[in-house]
Amino acid sequence: MLLSIALIFAVGSFFGWICRKIRFPALFGMIIGGIIIGPYALNLIDGSMLGISSDIRRIALIIILIRAGLKLNLSDLKKVGRPALMMCFVPACFEIIGMVLLAPALLGVSLLEAAIMGAVVGAVSPAVIVPRMIKLIDEGYGTKKGIPQMILAGASVDDVFVIVLFTTFTALAQGQNFSALSLVSIPLSIISGAVIGLLAGLAFAFVFGKIKADGVFQVMILLSLAFLMNWAEDAFYEIIPFAALVAIMFAGIGIKRKSDSIAVVLSGKFNSLWKVAEIFLFVLVGASVVVDSAMNAGIASVILLLGVLVFRMCGVFICLMFTKLNVKERLFCMIAYTPKATVQAAIGGLPLAMGLPCGEIVLTVSVIAILLTAPLGAFGIGLTYKKFLEKSETKKPLDNTIDS
Repeated sequence: MLLSIALIFAVGSFFGWICRKIRFPALFGMIIGGIIIGPYALNLIDGSMLGISSDIRRIALIIILIRAGLKLNLSDLKKVGRPALMMCFVPACFEIIGMVLLAPALLGVSLLEAAIMGAVVGAVSPAVIVPRMIKLIDEGYGTKKGIPQMILAGASVDDVFVIVLFTTFTALAQGQNFSALSLVSIPLSIISGAVIGLLAGLAFAFVFGKIKADGVFQVMILLSLAFLMNWAEDAFYEIIPFAALVAIMFAGIGIKRKSDSIAVVLSGKFNSLWKVAEIFLFVLVGASVVVDSAMNAGIASVILLLGVLVFRMCGVFICLMFTKLNVKERLFCMIAYTPKATVQAAIGGLPLAMGLPCGEIVLTVSVIAILLTAPLGAFGIGLTYKKFLEKSETKKPLDNTIDS
């Protein structure tokens, strides 16, 4: 186990450093490093580490979402309004529709199998998008119109929506009856997660406003609270649908709303934590990539993914209609909403494990989605944000709203 941790740190750091030197996203190097030392190549990572890799990736995702919440103002999200809400589900719906239209012709799968594939591929990666939107907020790019805030919020909720659809489609494929309740649970889980998370964040800030404690202790308590929320999602789902990822982000928002000083301290601590978590996350994502599937993907899978990304971009464009964003700003949003990694690594192999006939092809497409969109999306964001977005010299409130 310790040797595996050492390899993950060393390989992830080294390959990330090489990519930074050639002006490429560090995450690409970390993913490649994970592939090299993973079970489908050199097989240098201990099986016990691979056995808990999904939990480690989940912890990294929790750290990202806490960072996101600590940077967001609730008033900013209110002012962004309709486009932020639509970004939570419209682009994913467009991508799934694109998959249903294109996959049967290109890969010879059924409509239901194409829908399952669309639900796997349709989720964007908060692990790729959120840190980059936080960077934009810190540097002041696009903040006056709430662009990074909108993308950040949408990417965090998008996953919840898509995973519920994936569960519904796979249940149908296994012969279970369609349940309208599962679709109704989507808005309920998002709303309940936002409310519970916001209240938890407000309570956290209130307590630590009265009880003085150092930042490290506050971080441990906040992480414990986030892990508890993650546990509660599964433990109480039969009683009340509850989106833990949304709750975790809104806990950060609640802390910032109640006490900006506490949020600043915590944000600095979580920035440091992310430097470690990022290496673990992307190296383990790379280790989960099935090399044989990637090698056997064929040009049809690549064409399919490029095609459904066009559908996703059209969905983003629809979300931004009737807003004050100019052409460059809209194009940036379309590029920024393409990366995929964490959800595909987590659920890409589930249809195969379930014994579904489409399992192998779903896994293959999800692998190609990671390798294609994660580095290109990160590269696209880094290449365009200074050219396409307006920089605010000082932190200002949003310009009323991006709605016209």
